[in-house]
Amino acid sequence: MAKKTLTPEDRALFRNSIGDVRTVHTDKVLLSAANKPKPYPKPTLGDARQPLNTALSNDGLEPVGLEDSLSYTAPGLQHSVLKKLRRGYFGIDAELDLHGLISTAAQQQLLHFLQHSVNAGYRCVHIVHGKGYRSTGQQPVLKNHINLWLRQHQDVQAFCSASPKNGGAGAVLVLLKA
Repeated sequence: MAKKTLTPEDRALFRNSIGDVRTVHTDKVLLSAANKPKPYPKPTLGDARQPLNTALSNDGLEPVGLEDSLSYTAPGLQHSVLKKLRRGYFGIDAELDLHGLISTAAQQQLLHFLQHSVNAGYRCVHIVHGKGYRSTGQQPVLKNHINLWLRQHQDVQAFCSASPKNGGAGAVLVLLKA
């Protein structure tokens, strides 16, 4: 590559635009206490962050039956993501079984499990809630609660009922935020 030759006008223009310069005598930078950033605490699992959006109530949701399948996509998410979730495109990273738990215990375990999964970087989790055959009035209590809680959770992007080999209508696959 040929070296460019500069005219005296170009050199003068460069010197005027740069301004005064001073020689750097050392390439080491000494840090003083005033230059250090302030430390901030690392967030823990027990933070006061409320993961459920309680503004979304159960009013708009139809109760689901024993063999009904569940599906949901967050607003703004493409429907092809739900198709990929149904087909098993996302590998299952963790699993939670909520069989036989009462609603309050199931909610605590679900929230703890989802928080742990998000912190661990899991993308897809499998939650077994059961079909609700032993529920009174043939209305599955835990299945309906899971349907509402997952819709309210801020880290859930989509969920759908699992394939028959993974629990069918008694389990859901949940896609979490990356």
